[in-house]
Amino acid sequence: MALPIVHYNQPILRKKGAKVTAFDAALQQFAGEMIETMHAAGGIGLAAQQVGRAVMLCVMDLREAKSDFNWKLDGARPPLDLIMPMVLANPVVTATPRTPDLAYEEGCLSFPDIRGDVIRPDAITVKFQDERGVPHVMECDGLLARCVQHEVDHLNGVLFIERMDKKSRTAVDDAIKALAKETREAAKDAK
Repeated sequence: MALPIVHYNQPILRKKGAKVTAFDAALQQFAGEMIETMHAAGGIGLAAQQVGRAVMLCVMDLREAKSDFNWKLDGARPPLDLIMPMVLANPVVTATPRTPDLAYEEGCLSFPDIRGDVIRPDAITVKFQDERGVPHVMECDGLLARCVQHEVDHLNGVLFIERMDKKSRTAVDDAIKALAKETREAAKDAK
């Protein structure tokens, strides 16, 4: 079942997620619903905050991405079809030493039709647990590294608009204000 996606200006998007401690059937069902929601919305990543829950859980699926990137999961390079969609619980990201910071246009399911350049490290290591609690280490770069960083920011209550370069942020400022107003009005109507 696809879940409703929370849009900008909802307070849940600013909440740091609680650590996942129970790797049970309920968590696996929630992760499955997040994956279904992400796919239905045409996204490549989705954080729990974006569907109204402040927990350290995100999902991603880059099998359809038209971008080059490298990855190693637990020291091996399994095909993307075997590891995606991917569930990351309690992820911790570290930038790869001496990796360049690159600007790249990002979008977000919580900010429909708003895109802008964000500068991030191009290569990272992420330590996380899967939906069953099994620990993993993934090294990646390019779009996969960017997606992980974007979703982990959500888990910590940080939004991509806060990381946009000044020129990009200025260019989308009116759209962000309009979305905030729309979200406020929708919340009033729901009461």
